[in-house]
Amino acid sequence: MDDTVVGWGLAIPTTTEFALAAQVSGGITLLVALLTLVGFGFGWGIRFRLVGITGFLALVTGGLFALGLTPVTRTVIPNARPYTTVYDGGGTQAVIAVAADITPEQLAATLQQAANNLFSYGRLAKGEAVLTIRARTLLHPEPGVTEPVYLGQVRRSLRQRQDPAMVIELDTQALARVQQAQAGS
Repeated sequence: MDDTVVGWGLAIPTTTEFALAAQVSGGITLLVALLTLVGFGFGWGIRFRLVGITGFLALVTGGLFALGLTPVTRTVIPNARPYTTVYDGGGTQAVIAVAADITPEQLAATLQQAANNLFSYGRLAKGEAVLTIRARTLLHPEPGVTEPVYLGQVRRSLRQRQDPAMVIELDTQALARVQQAQAGS
């Protein structure tokens, strides 16, 4: 069975594939390092460029090795709609943009998916370690005017990957307003 995770139309390599790439890159790095030593032994003019190439390959190998240790996955929640991250400063606040024709069920699933995908232990949290992700869409009440409308939010812990106390709040008035605007256009 193919265990490649697909997200946003791109196939994301698995940790096994990154580990294999790290091994191949490590072998190439060792060969170039050996070539660098030979270049110094024979006084080749290219020997200092080979030092730079060897250093760069070592950096690439280290990065591939790190990606081989950490899973690179995206959560797929049934009924979730595509979203775009509009704001994420790496702290406790993020904003996603969703389509205006989203239903309340789809919005709840999309917020849950965003909460799982945007979770990171490395987020900067001062005081309360809670990530809040707000979902918004854009309305155009008249030509040349764009109004952001916040449809809901999710609050989740920044300390637990699987947060059983995740809270999803939908703004039913804003959803009704957006649906009314969709019906009117």
